[in-house]
Amino acid sequence: MPALAKIISGVCFIPVAAAFAVLAAQPAQAQSADTSFFVTSTGIGNGANLGGLAGADNYCQTLAQAAGAGAKTWHAYLSTQAADGVPAVNARDRIGKGPWQNSKGVVIAKDVAELHGANNLTKQTALSEKGAVINGRGDTPNRHDVLTGSQPDGTAFPAADDRTCKNWTSSAQGSAIVGHSDRIGLRDDEESKSWNSSHPSRGPDGGCSQADLRSTGGDGLLYCFAAN
Repeated sequence: MPALAKIISGVCFIPVAAAFAVLAAQPAQAQSADTSFFVTSTGIGNGANLGGLAGADNYCQTLAQAAGAGAKTWHAYLSTQAADGVPAVNARDRIGKGPWQNSKGVVIAKDVAELHGANNLTKQTALSEKGAVINGRGDTPNRHDVLTGSQPDGTAFPAADDRTCKNWTSSAQGSAIVGHSDRIGLRDDEESKSWNSSHPSRGPDGGCSQADLRSTGGDGLLYCFAAN
């Protein structure tokens, strides 16, 4: 009987263990489906040349799809400046009304006003589409610079100076405004703590290359929001 009991126990254990594995996986899938905000785990890889807003949006959509949240319409949090008769686009107008939550179900802002005010965006909540924390200041490598091209209120800059690497089409000359996903910088001031408008990109390649973005603590990362 002891031997028979072992056999029965072993046979029963396999489906029970499998059932527990399925049940354990279900909450993670549900959380992914409910995700409405993330920081891209990697950049496109071509500096600030994202293929314009359409290319950036497509990248957000692709990453969301892979993470199980592709049923929503995803937009990159990016502004563009007026050029060649085309009006500026404000990042704040591209992302829907909110609320937005990360892959763990934590709400980072209930609406556009809160997002650009007292939001809940920190290193611990600005997670990637995979639910991972993005390296920040003090980590190796630091990847906290996130491309936005935006002013603190989420609007575009005037057309005089390039702040969007030629509206996200340049990986050479130009400059792009970035925010700090960990809300930490070199100084204890508002710009250093800004999630969306901390400082312009710069570097020996002209300011918009992948190497230039990395040189100041970035990797060409984006904020992605579910717009519906």
